[in-house]
Amino acid sequence: MDVNKSNNSLWKAGTGAFAILSAVLGYLLFEAKGISKDQNRMIDQRVAEISSARMSLDSIGMQMDAKIAEIKSLGGRVEELEAAKKQLEADVAGLKSAGELSKQQYDGKIAEYISLLNNKDAELNRLRKENGILAEKNRTLTSENTDLSTENVSLKGIKKSLSDSVENVSRKNSELSAKVSRASALQAQEVQVLAISDRGKERDGGTYRASKVSKIKVAFSLMPNPIAKQDEKAIYLRVLDPDGAVLFDTAAGSGSFTVFGKETNFTAKKSIFFQNNNQNVEITYQRSGNIAYRAGNYKVELYAEGYQIGTGGFTVK
Repeated sequence: MDVNKSNNSLWKAGTGAFAILSAVLGYLLFEAKGISKDQNRMIDQRVAEISSARMSLDSIGMQMDAKIAEIKSLGGRVEELEAAKKQLEADVAGLKSAGELSKQQYDGKIAEYISLLNNKDAELNRLRKENGILAEKNRTLTSENTDLSTENVSLKGIKKSLSDSVENVSRKNSELSAKVSRASALQAQEVQVLAISDRGKERDGGTYRASKVSKIKVAFSLMPNPIAKQDEKAIYLRVLDPDGAVLFDTAAGSGSFTVFGKETNFTAKKSIFFQNNNQNVEITYQRSGNIAYRAGNYKVELYAEGYQIGTGGFTVK
């Protein structure tokens, strides 16, 4: 009897210990799964932050290159921008080590770069104005020198007649030059706007659901033109929303250009080498921040060398 009671007590004690051990192991396994999910969530968030920072820095780098080139052409100093460009390249390289900087730190750097670009816009406007004044003074001096030369070799009456003739010839030359310039302009044909989903699937037809539009791709061909120069040409895309406002996002490559003598915003830009062979061209635009397209009719405009070369449109529902 004593032996049976002892064995029974030991069995109960062992069963109880096993139950406690199972409960502890189950709790630890549950905690481990929770930690793993949190870690995956943190990794996904970090990857998204790094990708967004890379896109913003790349866009800012292109804007810096453009401003450095223009400031140099106007005779300005570019040391500060060149130093900032080197630092930006170092920041881009630093993205490979995901743990080096936090999102807040990269957001701060991006804000500083954008502030610098805005400051350089004011400097560019000043340089453009100064260069315009110098050009005007040069034109004035040239005109005065021409008048003096004419007075030295001609009578006043002949001088007036010659001046009128020169003005008429100059006007006709300007008109002819404008006609030749317009005739040599590019012409886009078969302009199509395709929608690309966030999974990379392309759709055509011109009418798309907002949830299926992550990017837009404007595809067209350039008509052959025997008097157009075969060289590097910049093609500017303007996308106008249902209210007629231009989609503009410097982080996605937007900027400004001159058309018909007026500075105008553009949505996206692409440089091509014009081959004069009915070549196909595609310009893809993706809004930063995954901003959805609202419902309505959108218009697209294409420009090159100061002229509008084609139009198109699409509808979001």
